[in-house]
Amino acid sequence: MSRQVVVLGAGNAGLCAALAAREQGAEVTVLEAAPPAEHGGNSAFTAGAMRVAYSGADELTGLMPDLTPAEIAQTDFGSYPRAAFLDDMARVTEYRCDPELTDVLVTRSMPTLQWMRGQGVRFMPSYGRQAFLVDGRFTFWGGLAVEAYGGGRGLVEALFARAARAGITVLHEHRGVGLTEEDGRVSGVLVRQGRQPSVLAADAVVLASGGFQANAEWRTRYLGPGWDLARVRGTRFNVGDGIRMALDIGAMPFGNWSGCHAVGWDRNAPPFGNLAVGDGYQKHSYPFGIMVNAAGQRFVDEGADFRNYTYARYGREILAQPGQVAWQVFDAKVAHLLRDEYRIREVSKVTAGTMEELARKMGGIDTDGFLRTVRSYNEAVTWAVPFNPNVKDGRRADLPVPKSNWACVLDTPPYTAYEVTCGITFTFGGLRITPGGAVLDVAGQAIPGLFACGELVGGLFYFNYPGGAGLTAGAVFGRIAGTSAGGSAPG
Repeated sequence: MSRQVVVLGAGNAGLCAALAAREQGAEVTVLEAAPPAEHGGNSAFTAGAMRVAYSGADELTGLMPDLTPAEIAQTDFGSYPRAAFLDDMARVTEYRCDPELTDVLVTRSMPTLQWMRGQGVRFMPSYGRQAFLVDGRFTFWGGLAVEAYGGGRGLVEALFARAARAGITVLHEHRGVGLTEEDGRVSGVLVRQGRQPSVLAADAVVLASGGFQANAEWRTRYLGPGWDLARVRGTRFNVGDGIRMALDIGAMPFGNWSGCHAVGWDRNAPPFGNLAVGDGYQKHSYPFGIMVNAAGQRFVDEGADFRNYTYARYGREILAQPGQVAWQVFDAKVAHLLRDEYRIREVSKVTAGTMEELARKMGGIDTDGFLRTVRSYNEAVTWAVPFNPNVKDGRRADLPVPKSNWACVLDTPPYTAYEVTCGITFTFGGLRITPGGAVLDVAGQAIPGLFACGELVGGLFYFNYPGGAGLTAGAVFGRIAGTSAGGSAPG
């Protein structure tokens, strides 16, 4: 008789786990709290970028065979060796990321994306997000060259289609609320469909139901005061159910429970994500302008590093400002460099022909303070260093809050300011797992029959996050957890 595997959550991690378990011959049921129109978890709200170690263009073209010879000739993909991926993970997490889990993430990144391609997921270069056309060539920067075709929605729909062909059962609007145990091992899931409870028996359970970012009470409890005021970038269903279920039976909490991935997000975005807009509410081109608070003062180094390595922590900085609001200000010289999200219909912006007029239109800002900030910033810009958006160019503005790269004088109208607040993506704290995906208890022993993957795994991200690592981690550990669960391995 086939093993029965139940997966909680139908995002990227959960679907990868389900497919991997099915490859082991298991009968797989996926529980998805959302209705069909909202399925896919946080993954569906992403741009689909996936960080992967690669040796060069030849390896990437194997992953993206649809590239034309002209595209290959015009593009400098460079390379992103495993050592660089490991260094980025260590550096941005202040060397706290779990060494074993991080090594698995990095070494299994390319094999996992190749496996996903075999599952029907298509990939393409991140043109327009991670490469700018300079002197006739696209040059990729920040170690992030690959995204799923169709973004996050395209990624999860490809996985759903593969799951249907593989005979995997997906039960929408079924919420897992507890785990059952028998003879010292996990034996099933307590499920609610609406208000009706039932028990679904299983030989193994994979938890892939995300973090607790959509739970305002838990955000305030673990992240701190004020976090109940943050917008939620993604799904409204990630309320920490999987984490709570595991903790209730003695699982070990692990990772950065007071930390999260949080970004600059449109000030007038809804409380939760909108799949029609997707990740369009994010505002991530701040390295090419300045960002000021309601007092008109800069409060971060917009050019500290490539956007990939700063955007996930700058949301926290915005939340700490008066009114939880900030303005990103650009002039016409850099307008062509702004990401597509700045051109959506649902955007909070003002435009003016002078800085004085712009200041008057920026609601709630100290206009005198803002104009002083602009003058001092313009005076501090290093003119002698050429501007280059594809590299950390060293074009500085030496101020008490410096700008380390991409400092451009704001002198070319029209001027535009975009109003942003904090949007939380996912939380960093969660469960401790083995490199094989098994959930550990507080004594450090694997809980028989229980596996985990995705955002509810703790220990990978602390304080910050290298862009694209989340979807890759979900896929890597989803595949591992599913393989372990489907093969009756202890993990």
